[in-house]
Amino acid sequence: MLSASTALVWLLLFAVLFAVPGLIYARRSQDKLDDFLVARNSQSSTATLLTLLATTLGTWILFGPAQAATWGGIGAITGYALGSMVPSLIMTQIGPRIRTLMPEGHTLTEFVLGRYGRVMYAFVLVIMVFFMFISLTAGLTAIAEMVALLAPVPLWQTASIVMVATLIYTLYGGLRVTIFTDRLQMLVILPFLLVLMFFGWKATGGITSMAHSLQEKAPQLLNPFDLNGLKSGLTFFLAVVLTGLFYQGTWQRIFAARSSRVIRNGFILSGLLIFPIIFIMGLFGLAFVGLDLPGDGSVALFSVLLRDAPLWFAIGLLPFGLALIMSSADSTISALTSIFVVDMGRLLPKFSNHSLLKLSRWLIIVLSVPVLIVAAQGYSILYLFLLADLLCCAAAFPVFFGFYSARYRSYNAVLSTLGGLVAGLLIFPSPGAPTTNLLESFLLATLVPVAISMVLLLVPTKVRFDFAVLAQRVRNLEG
Repeated sequence: MLSASTALVWLLLFAVLFAVPGLIYARRSQDKLDDFLVARNSQSSTATLLTLLATTLGTWILFGPAQAATWGGIGAITGYALGSMVPSLIMTQIGPRIRTLMPEGHTLTEFVLGRYGRVMYAFVLVIMVFFMFISLTAGLTAIAEMVALLAPVPLWQTASIVMVATLIYTLYGGLRVTIFTDRLQMLVILPFLLVLMFFGWKATGGITSMAHSLQEKAPQLLNPFDLNGLKSGLTFFLAVVLTGLFYQGTWQRIFAARSSRVIRNGFILSGLLIFPIIFIMGLFGLAFVGLDLPGDGSVALFSVLLRDAPLWFAIGLLPFGLALIMSSADSTISALTSIFVVDMGRLLPKFSNHSLLKLSRWLIIVLSVPVLIVAAQGYSILYLFLLADLLCCAAAFPVFFGFYSARYRSYNAVLSTLGGLVAGLLIFPSPGAPTTNLLESFLLATLVPVAISMVLLLVPTKVRFDFAVLAQRVRNLEG
């Protein structure tokens, strides 16, 4: 549809247009390290809403929901959309709680270390960094493949342009700049989403026409009670909900909000808006099946949209895709920076704040190399995503139950998490194997820790955790 040179010129232009405002804003606002990492108590309800939407709406929305729909129909779409919405609602409860317990906190790992000790802390640290690595790689892969659908641009070129542009302003300006650019990127994302939905309506002939075609070709996808759809929906729901609770970018925004009221307003509204967006993106997968289009379900949305789309729409997909990936990638880079600085501060207590920040920047630049290498291959990293999701499911109850129960001990959290891991991994499908037992694997990983925790709580103990000590265990990063 576009030549490689034309696509690259547009890609570079739009990348610069997104990066330069961030650099200008960063030069005007040089913060202390604490503000660089979490922009503490600085964001209004509107700013929180927009940055949450921008962070959540990565390029994955153009691929994941539609592909899920081709597998499990309405049930899968509903589970996916609910799974994307519910973490925001849960955060309205646990977000204010962590701010009360650790008013000067920065990361979830700080809480886990103070509450449970080093074993549980090490596990949570690994799964959070692993998930963010996979998320960043998946986002770059998605934008590279999207551009490749529009023009014969090598995947590595697209991924490199996006990564370099995002690193420049994010590593320089920190979270406050990330939130600022999120607002600018939403000026592109929201209007173009409406344009995209309009073209989707035209391409499919509307809901009635699409449903009629689908009823003839794959009626089970329209049945909300289809067993395969229900299983797919529940799998996506568990995976997306519990993984979303471990994303450091979300915890940064908890500390960045001005108050608990801002958290409630911003997170509830973002969750309510995310649901219909993901659901509608999933409908493109049903349209793909109903129209009997050739190709793979992972590109269902583009197969539907680009059949008769005008040139300006194809060009418009470039800034839209860039806004999606840069708004999520900069959040992930900022989140990794905060974790590296805070956690390296414990390993290197004699390092100054400036040295810790400099070291973290170099670590992220080094980490970006394997991210780019993997993204340039165009691999499907769904398996690694599912593995990261399973790890989060096993740790979810032990980590967050400890937000409230003073009787919950460190050994209980560790044993419960290990039990969930063993139970889930025993039937977790191996690479390339059928995903027949995927739901059962996630259910075991999620529920076994609950059962073990409840049994261990029956053991009599007079020892109760003093939540007041958590605030004292936060390292001061002022300066």
